[in-house]
Amino acid sequence: MNEFPADYQSIVERIHAIDPVQYSKTRNFTNGAVTYLSPYISRGIISVKQVKDYVVSKGYKKYQIEKFLQELAWREYWQRVWQSKGNAILTDLKYPQQEVAHHQMITNILLANTGIESIDKHIQQLYQTGYMHNHLRMYVAAICCNMGKAHWVLPSQWMYYHLLDGDIASNSLSWQWVAGSFSSKKYYCNQENINKYTFSNQHNTFLDKTYDTLVTTGIPGELQETNELKLITNLPKNQAPDIDINKPTLIYNSYNLDPNWRKEEDANRVLLLEPSHFTQYPVSDKVIRFIIELSKNIPGIQIFTGEFDDLEGLYTAQNKAGCFVFKEHPAFMHYNGIKDERDWMFPSVTGYFPSFSSFWKKAERLL
Repeated sequence: MNEFPADYQSIVERIHAIDPVQYSKTRNFTNGAVTYLSPYISRGIISVKQVKDYVVSKGYKKYQIEKFLQELAWREYWQRVWQSKGNAILTDLKYPQQEVAHHQMITNILLANTGIESIDKHIQQLYQTGYMHNHLRMYVAAICCNMGKAHWVLPSQWMYYHLLDGDIASNSLSWQWVAGSFSSKKYYCNQENINKYTFSNQHNTFLDKTYDTLVTTGIPGELQETNELKLITNLPKNQAPDIDINKPTLIYNSYNLDPNWRKEEDANRVLLLEPSHFTQYPVSDKVIRFIIELSKNIPGIQIFTGEFDDLEGLYTAQNKAGCFVFKEHPAFMHYNGIKDERDWMFPSVTGYFPSFSSFWKKAERLL
């Protein structure tokens, strides 16, 4: 079974299958009623607004769907932080991470060999499927940063590398939230909590302690070995796209694969895979294949591995003005041309908010 089908109709069916009431009740459990929409939202084939509008149209009471809408709004909040802070989100944003022992990757996390059975199982599933339940992501980050004392940056890059729904803002800032550099305190998990939400029954592990004890525990032996991590993206090799310079060129990328964007326009359509972007934010072969499969929902799309400047070079000087059209995104501020806004849930709630609660306080008035 394909856990994440790439055809647009299957994605729409997944939207229609959302049960926001059960989601609110069960989302923290590994068998909970999660939507499995995150890869499609992250890759821009659908938007949080599109999902929100569908759920609201079903006539639920506000209290029944508020938790679901909040989780959608978290995605928008991370993006607004990225818009405001730029590359600062790749560093300790609010506070220096405390008790950092090293800036490397913990070997037994990498090998799925921590001895915590549920954690190891879900790391292996991440490698196999490109997906990890959000609660497990928090567990893994807590084990890396707060038990293993690793600085959050390299482990977060490891996770991003494998995620089909990899989003630089939500991934980096979530790791910082766990590590205490984007929150007022660190997040800890213990074996009892892991057993409850993953339906395991393991005991006598390095996490089988009270929270008060965990906070004062040194680095467990299972987490002491570290290594440097080299992450490499393998991009497809192809020729320059066949561009009609008398038409505009719509630029798609790994965060904008929306097949409905300007779909009626007569234009060149190019999926631009920039080596410079993937050098800074490397992803796995599985992720690249997924991006390419999603792009097939866009009629006439051409895939080009190259830089934006290379595309510009295909136009003569007199043809360049207004010839490129793209969607706004903090990862692609260097594009030139006509910039469309994304489909926001709360388009008027802009700027930096130091916490989600401050963002939500303003946003929920607009529901």
